[in-house]
Amino acid sequence: MGGFAAVVLAGGAARRMGGADKPTLAVAGQSMLTRVLAAVHDADPRVVVGRVSPELPVPVHVTREEPSGGGPVAAAAAGLALVPDTVTYTALLAADLPFLTGEAIDVLRLTLESAPMEGAVYRDTDGRLQFLCGVWRTRALRAAIDRLATARGGLHGAPVRALMDQLGVIEVSWRRPGPPPWFDCDTDDDLRTAEEWAR
Repeated sequence: MGGFAAVVLAGGAARRMGGADKPTLAVAGQSMLTRVLAAVHDADPRVVVGRVSPELPVPVHVTREEPSGGGPVAAAAAGLALVPDTVTYTALLAADLPFLTGEAIDVLRLTLESAPMEGAVYRDTDGRLQFLCGVWRTRALRAAIDRLATARGGLHGAPVRALMDQLGVIEVSWRRPGPPPWFDCDTDDDLRTAEEWAR
């Protein structure tokens, strides 16, 4: 495989959770951000876009989109700016994926490596594509972000869908038992469900 990096989006207002700092919330005694970073332990660099606790147990590069609050596409652009051009693949991930694993990332990387497409993402059981649980060809992702910024006059508030519409993706199914790697915690109920699954 070529070089591999990871950009983890750890911003957002978490309005449905009362403004909590979601990535720091624990599932089975470990913060969701730490769990996501463990799934990409072999990525270099690992970039987190957002606030990071000084107690984070692994080394990462930290950045923020400017101005802050610009949304996931602006955050992805800020993170990708710290990824060298020599890196072939970049995982673009939400920070609230408590069941993401190295195996799930490897499936995406191997799928993308064997196909002439620009990204590989999971398709959930309802048929939705999980764009923030995917692996991308770095140059293609960077070029799509640049095109979108030019078309919109900037990236502030740009929806993820607008970015991904410019990229050819492979849809990957997850058929292993247990919680799916794309399960994210947007509400307190989601967090309780994650705790129950983790037990």
